[in-house]
Amino acid sequence: MFFVLSKILGFFLVPSNIMVSLGLAGIALLAIGYARAGRWMLVTSIVLIAAVGVLPIGSGLALQLEERFPRWDTTRGPPTGVVVLGGGVIKSEISAERGYVAVGRTAERIIAAIELARRYPGAHVVFAGRGEGDFVVRLLEKLGVPRDRVIVERKSRNTVENAAFAKQFVMPKAGERWLLVTSAMHMPRAVGVFRKAGFAVDAYPVDYLTSGAKDLWTLPGTLMGGIGITDLVVHEWIGLLVYWITGRISVPFPGPMTEIPLPAGSIRNGSEKSPVEFAPQR
Repeated sequence: MFFVLSKILGFFLVPSNIMVSLGLAGIALLAIGYARAGRWMLVTSIVLIAAVGVLPIGSGLALQLEERFPRWDTTRGPPTGVVVLGGGVIKSEISAERGYVAVGRTAERIIAAIELARRYPGAHVVFAGRGEGDFVVRLLEKLGVPRDRVIVERKSRNTVENAAFAKQFVMPKAGERWLLVTSAMHMPRAVGVFRKAGFAVDAYPVDYLTSGAKDLWTLPGTLMGGIGITDLVVHEWIGLLVYWITGRISVPFPGPMTEIPLPAGSIRNGSEKSPVEFAPQR
């Protein structure tokens, strides 16, 4: 039920859908004689589309997400394995119809998986994502990653199921280090979900859409470019809020911290703390 509702609500909460719908409603009102309301809605739609498309609104919102987790420190030692999240990595329908593996916008996740597999020969690669697994295996094999090093999870439809099913597959043990590969924008929500599922992971962000703070002073190259990144980032911020409200993550904005359970009634600095304390990763 949560999956279905999230997809339905997700469509209506996309900024571009809202702005276009507002304009269409304005045209409809003009057609049936409500000129004042129709003009107001149509003008509002045009102004919003222009503002979101031209101003770096999406980049500013994306920057907060993409800089939440730093790049992974390669000096920390070899990982036990790598969990790569699907979702647009492979264009499954096109791949099936055209007879070759067509990659999507988030293909950097696969590039990172190949790089990590070659750098750490002892690490397993887990790919979690419905409908993409078979194509991912074919692509990894073509690029030199042996089939017996790849674990494919084919049932998950969202990040919550990614975490739950991946944990069932690998059964992580204390002391193991697993890298989580996903888009930098998606990393806060993904890490929060994996922590909630009891699967400790280190963030390995890829697929950056921003280059840094300078993007706050740079106008998008095209109108649709600004709208596109705004659609993606608003979806992610809403996802964080919904996941927190529904208990799928423990904190509203997960960061590069490790949740450490404390004894009930623990007191530090003279004040009682909650059962969960946060400390930097080591």
